[in-house]
Amino acid sequence: MAKIELIMPKLGESVIEATILTWEKQVGDMIEMDENVVVIATDKVDTEVPSPVEGKLVEILFHEGDTIAIGTAIAIIETEKSEEVLASPAIKEKKTKPIKQPAVQSNGTSVKTSTTATLDTSSSNRFYSPLVKSIAKEEGIELNELESIIGTGKNARVTKSDMLKYLKTRGTSAFQKQFGSNQGIQKFKTPHIEKSGNVEIIEMDRMRRLIADHMVMSKHVSPHVTSFVEADVTNLVNWRNKIKKSFLERHGEKITYTPIFIEAIVKAIQDFPMVNVAVDGTTIVRYKDINIGMAAALPTGNLIVPVIKNAEGLSLTGLAQTINDLANRARNNDLRPDEIQGGTFTVTNVGTFGNVMGTPIINQPQVAIMATGAIRKKPAVLETEHGDVIAIRHMMFLSLAYDHRVVDGMLGGSFLRRVADYLEKFDGDRTI
Repeated sequence: MAKIELIMPKLGESVIEATILTWEKQVGDMIEMDENVVVIATDKVDTEVPSPVEGKLVEILFHEGDTIAIGTAIAIIETEKSEEVLASPAIKEKKTKPIKQPAVQSNGTSVKTSTTATLDTSSSNRFYSPLVKSIAKEEGIELNELESIIGTGKNARVTKSDMLKYLKTRGTSAFQKQFGSNQGIQKFKTPHIEKSGNVEIIEMDRMRRLIADHMVMSKHVSPHVTSFVEADVTNLVNWRNKIKKSFLERHGEKITYTPIFIEAIVKAIQDFPMVNVAVDGTTIVRYKDINIGMAAALPTGNLIVPVIKNAEGLSLTGLAQTINDLANRARNNDLRPDEIQGGTFTVTNVGTFGNVMGTPIINQPQVAIMATGAIRKKPAVLETEHGDVIAIRHMMFLSLAYDHRVVDGMLGGSFLRRVADYLEKFDGDRTI
């Protein structure tokens, strides 16, 4: 075995450093020769760095967002190639591949960039690549305007394509109509925070800053509406209590309420597919696959949303096994990047913390998110053939926050009621 260094490549005579945008491979991943390992950025271009050899990524030396000097080793790849092969010119002269995406101004001319003229974003909690800052500087986009641009990259990062899309409509009548005359920027004066006296100043970690930006962005993008229903889930509670021991013995893991909730959500989405959509300008993107994100709390107190891909194709047992696996690896910080991407609908269980209901914020670019409250025993009125009676039942609240641009009250309310119906009608004699 031989170990080689993946080097931050030289990208021009005047370029002395580059920023790591995205690690496309993680430690332990097998890599083919010429397969992209990491995306880096300068103020001129975003660039994919390929592996010069076939092997295994055994060490990542820098984090996303770090700015590294040219010629510095950024990762270690273990390969079975001989020393002679590694010393060959073909390996030594391996080139990086710029992401070909020509910059265009709103008037159609090329965007010029400079290695020195970049926007100062030091006061922002948001990460911007050198290329994005250079484009902003060249186009006269101030920081407050840049902060309003919706990012479609990883962790809501603003990409070059986001900048190009923004520039195409900036200053046009369509832009003015949508955002108003002040270039769409709504300026906020943040309240003064008194920091003297008996206080502690705690710096947000990177994940908390990203979550904060994503939440503010979501409220800015989507007009949120929240609907509530109360569901009698006595049948499913009794069923779970009856089968949970045998399920553990048969499958080696517990069955929680989450897969039952998600199964009901999937069925309701199939009944109301326009909840499983995203908004792209004036068009609606309807997803045929149902990918359910489930918000999970990390030991640090931050949140992460692993995604159950193609949930419509999983049985209740399959959902339980997938959910347990994702939840366990989320707690151990062992999720792969693709496992927290691609969600089309999100569910968050506020009942875990003893809360009876919640008003969650939509996980962009989705248009709806459901919160499941705590299941509690309550007196409820039951209709029987002998008349109404009061009985002790297992009750819970469900709440749905939805984007009122495309999900109106009838659709959102009907969908939420349908989820509750599936839960209330759960077959207590079901086998699994």
